[in-house]
Amino acid sequence: MRNSMASKMVKRKNSAKRSSKTGFESFLELDTKKDVSAQEDLELERKLAKKLRVKGGKLGGEDDEFNLLFEDIPSVIDSLREEGITEADEFPVKTSAKSSKKRKKRRPSEEQGLEEAYGEGLALEEAPAKVRSRKKHKKKKELLEQDHETGVEESEPVETAGTEIVSEEVPAKATALEGSVKYVAPHLRSRAGNELAEHHQIRRQVRGLLNRLSESNVESIAGEMSTIFHSVGRSVGSQIISEEVLASCSGGPRGNEQYAAVFAAFVAGMACLVGIDFSAKLLASLAKSFEDEYTKEDNLSLRNLTLLLAYLYIFDVFASDLIFDFLIMLSKQLLEIDVSTILTILQCCGMKLRRDDPVAMKDFIQSVQNRVNELRATSGDGKSNINNKRMEFMLETICDIKNNKKRTKEETIQHTRINKWLQKLRVEDILIRGLKWSKLLDPNKKGQWWLSGNMTSTADNIEEVAAKIDREVLEVQKMLQLAAAQRMNTDARRAIFCIIMSGEDYLDAFEKLLRLSLPGKQDREVMRVLLECCLQEKAFNKYYTVLASKLCDNDRNQKFTLQYCLWDHFKELDSINLQRSMQLAKFIAEMLTSFTLSLSVLKTIDLSDSLQLTPKRIMHFRMLFEAIFDKPDNLVWNVFTRIAVAPELETLRNGIQFFVGEYVIGTNRAAAKKFRVAKKALNNLEGVLM
Repeated sequence: MRNSMASKMVKRKNSAKRSSKTGFESFLELDTKKDVSAQEDLELERKLAKKLRVKGGKLGGEDDEFNLLFEDIPSVIDSLREEGITEADEFPVKTSAKSSKKRKKRRPSEEQGLEEAYGEGLALEEAPAKVRSRKKHKKKKELLEQDHETGVEESEPVETAGTEIVSEEVPAKATALEGSVKYVAPHLRSRAGNELAEHHQIRRQVRGLLNRLSESNVESIAGEMSTIFHSVGRSVGSQIISEEVLASCSGGPRGNEQYAAVFAAFVAGMACLVGIDFSAKLLASLAKSFEDEYTKEDNLSLRNLTLLLAYLYIFDVFASDLIFDFLIMLSKQLLEIDVSTILTILQCCGMKLRRDDPVAMKDFIQSVQNRVNELRATSGDGKSNINNKRMEFMLETICDIKNNKKRTKEETIQHTRINKWLQKLRVEDILIRGLKWSKLLDPNKKGQWWLSGNMTSTADNIEEVAAKIDREVLEVQKMLQLAAAQRMNTDARRAIFCIIMSGEDYLDAFEKLLRLSLPGKQDREVMRVLLECCLQEKAFNKYYTVLASKLCDNDRNQKFTLQYCLWDHFKELDSINLQRSMQLAKFIAEMLTSFTLSLSVLKTIDLSDSLQLTPKRIMHFRMLFEAIFDKPDNLVWNVFTRIAVAPELETLRNGIQFFVGEYVIGTNRAAAKKFRVAKKALNNLEGVLM
């Protein structure tokens, strides 16, 4: 009984709480009412349109053709039109320009009458929607008037107030944005300070990466920076990165060589990754920044920029001619700021400058001495203008470098990790030659000005440049005639021949051959042409062996190509003359003693087979071993030890012992001592070198 009584009490409380009616119950009550006013029916229709998201008089989704049933039934809106109710207050529509003019003539009294007819409750509920719709109608009227002026009229179906507000916001914002944005020409953007937002964001990224730059992460940061560089234009990327690098260096810690070295390594790495034009443009910006700071006499910024320039030279971004031109320019005045700058450069890279170009170092020292003598002559007591501790220290430093006594900082501080990274990137390929300080400051430089070198022509030296070009043309013509005489029958062979024969030294020829960039397998022609040039000489020239060793060290494929060339010549030993055979023997001996090749190159020849050893073959290999035995004992030991360990070369070792004992020792008793050393080396199974 108690449980039943408790359940009845709970039901009564729940029924008391549900005093309010649900929406469905209220809808049923409205449906059962017979006398429904037009205003209530209109309000209900608007609420349903909002909830069902009616747009253009149609529901969203697929068309089920259900509206065909109601085609002939008039709507409430049509009945309201007949009664004179204005549609603009409750159903805003996109009308033509004529209807918009009629709407302007509507009096406030009409709006007040409509509010009274609709009732206070409805007016209060729809007040916020009316305010928003009126603001949108005002903007809409302005747009329609503009369209009417251009002869454009629009008419669209009836839309609800909610959907109209959403659809009208986008064009209003777009027109406001179009009116506020103005186009600025690219060459005026920097003056007006209107940097693009994208470029500003990139500048912030670059600055953040440079702030984290150190010797341990310079490789990774250079990789990220190259990605940023490729994401924008080359000119924009070079400008932004150069400006940030120079700003960081000029305002960096005072006299920090490590700081400057890391930034210089970063610039060298970027030049390897993105191109030589990056380092050239940065050098031009550095020269301009130096001149600006020089006029301000800012010693801190000048020292930092000078350190950056010196370490760029140390990391082979540019050649020594730019540094010497800069030093000679400073030595013409020898003010206190000039002395400080010269001393900074000499302390960083003085000995490297002396090694790279001794003649230019001599000219610089002569220029400094002449300027010091002028200062002594102009001073009264002969010492007032040069009685400066910094000047004396500079002169002592120059004297020590001249006598090869000064140990500069680039020799004491070893950047091993940076040097390995730059060597892996082949920094020697981005070396800029022939630059002058005046060329960096020239505002009229055009094109690839960093590749012009010393061939810049002005009104003063135009005749000298023309004469130099004529001489070079004659030399090229003679070289091409000589190449034709040597049966260089392809363009690649002729180009290689001209480079090898016209090189100033082996380094000059090596760099030119690398820049030749032969396509496909044509790089194999380099060793073939080089060996042919060597065999054509009347007297043996070690220039070819040094160049061949340099090429083999740079590219392992060149070493394999050289081996195949030698094997081809071994097959022709019976048909070549004695002069070519002797040149070939000396060439192979030099390549063996320089450890570019090993004695395994002879494995295609059976030196113990008397049937293969014809008189010309015996003469060739006897000259080869005699040339090896002319070297010191340690070289002989190391040459023969290189084939002592490999078991697959047992036949070659036995053949060498047979041939030397049978054909070399019998005719050359002086080689007997070296042969004993060679036999011990061939039995050196541990592979110990001397």
